[in-house]
Amino acid sequence: MQNRASMLAAWVSVISNFLLTILKIVVGLLYNSQVLIADGVHNAADVVASVAATTSMRISNRPADEDHPYGHGKAEVIAAGIVAVIMALAAMLIAYDSVKVLLNPDHSEVHLLALVAAVISLIWKQLLYLYTMRIGRKTKSKGLMATAYDHLADVYASLAAVAGIGIGLLGTHYDIPYSEYGDPIAGIIVSVLVLKLAGEMGVDAVHVLMEKAVGQEKLDEYAMLVISVPNVKRIDRLRAREHGHYILVDVRVGVPGYITVQEGHDIARDIKQAIMDKHEDVQEVLVHLNPWYEEDDNDFVVD
Repeated sequence: MQNRASMLAAWVSVISNFLLTILKIVVGLLYNSQVLIADGVHNAADVVASVAATTSMRISNRPADEDHPYGHGKAEVIAAGIVAVIMALAAMLIAYDSVKVLLNPDHSEVHLLALVAAVISLIWKQLLYLYTMRIGRKTKSKGLMATAYDHLADVYASLAAVAGIGIGLLGTHYDIPYSEYGDPIAGIIVSVLVLKLAGEMGVDAVHVLMEKAVGQEKLDEYAMLVISVPNVKRIDRLRAREHGHYILVDVRVGVPGYITVQEGHDIARDIKQAIMDKHEDVQEVLVHLNPWYEEDDNDFVVD
């Protein structure tokens, strides 16, 4: 059910980006709105980003196989990195176009329909951001959350378009001096915000690909569950890492050295079950057993 919700949200994003691209470019060309045309080109890049995220989500949901024994979860992380690069490039394009207009301001008359198109984009993208982020967090989908952040970047871009076109309209009707500079200045501010967002997404993707450990708070939660299992005398090592939309846990524990293999197997199974029952995002728990004796007073052992 969660996978179906994620895929639905991803396809809603793809179709929405495609429709908004057509709307912005057509209206921008008809009414000579450079900011709307630039925003439309930005949306065209978002179509590519949305398709990449959707494809990665389909791959990440495939079960583990012989070539990928830990599953395909990192496909979403790779897509998140791609989306971050596309957002960074779009931010630089917005900044470049904004600087060009700032140096050579456009004195042509702004049309009300261009403002209407920008407002529609702003509202639409805000709703898409809230929708995809809610589903992304619920399903812990890196690809969907990357798409949500891409929508948020578009909210900033659309806000700049609304501000720029709106200032241009006010300047035309009320003869406000320097109103033509409103659009490029807003565009430069937005490009910085989008670039910052892209940088944060890129760093997060790199951390997952480099198998950075999960937060200490989660490790402490896992440790409490492990030590609560009967006959677990000591935790020798506990590690966990994100693998896309799920987590892999490795744990080494000390158990009485005189128990049977069957009893050790049961302890390992109980540890795995204890963690996975409380944490739905944990897909695998690898348990290694070390012998423990009462005279053993070391906190950690090397095996």
